[in-house]
Amino acid sequence: MKKFIATLLIGLGLASGAMANSGGMEWDKFPKEKMTDVASLQNGAKLFVNYCLNCHSAAYMRYNRLRDIGLTEAQIKGNLMFATEKVGDTMKVSLDPKQAKDWFGATPPDLTVIARSRADGAKGSGADYLYTYMRTFYRDETKATGWNNLAFPSVAMPHVLWELQGQRAAKFVEEADPHDHAKKIHVFKGFEQLTPGTLDARAYDNAVGDLVAYLQWMGEPAQAQRFRLGVLVLLGLGIFTLFAWRLNASYWKDVK
Repeated sequence: MKKFIATLLIGLGLASGAMANSGGMEWDKFPKEKMTDVASLQNGAKLFVNYCLNCHSAAYMRYNRLRDIGLTEAQIKGNLMFATEKVGDTMKVSLDPKQAKDWFGATPPDLTVIARSRADGAKGSGADYLYTYMRTFYRDETKATGWNNLAFPSVAMPHVLWELQGQRAAKFVEEADPHDHAKKIHVFKGFEQLTPGTLDARAYDNAVGDLVAYLQWMGEPAQAQRFRLGVLVLLGLGIFTLFAWRLNASYWKDVK
């Protein structure tokens, strides 16, 4: 398990050292209400299968667990299964690890628990990071893929959702380093839209929110059930405590 988590961190550059290179960028807040929105989770699953599962696997997640977010077996087979024929199979890819390493410089990591593995107590949850990461790509012709990212500078991963978002350039200006006025630093001042995407900015952010909601859910599909069970257990304990308190009072009332 430790080796698995380490691979995740190294592959996507999600280790804290990589994040330090982002200049302490603040993470945007992921819209948590999507975690209880079945339509958002279903759309996130569709985006994951169409845009992420080509290179990244989710080898600890089975297709039949998608029934937990309201999808039927027929819907899963007809719309989401492209790499296998059995609903009980895990979400693996046919991409050869050796070829992937040659092409990308590193084997694309498994994404089953990527949202859980990237949580940072000071900056936010793993969902916050992924929500920021997938919305801060920009064109950079100095990079091998032609893309760069504010949350993860010099990222090796290309912008897989660029057709949805369109192509953007990042605008930087040189300013004096507040800690050393003799030095200059590049400060991000916003994005410039180069080409339009199939979605406007609001719709794209909504789609990314759906994708991140699915990645968060995939890390622990039973989370909502666990929360509901926890509430029932606490209610049961509260009722038991009330009965025990009154029974104790009744038992000892005649004892002097």
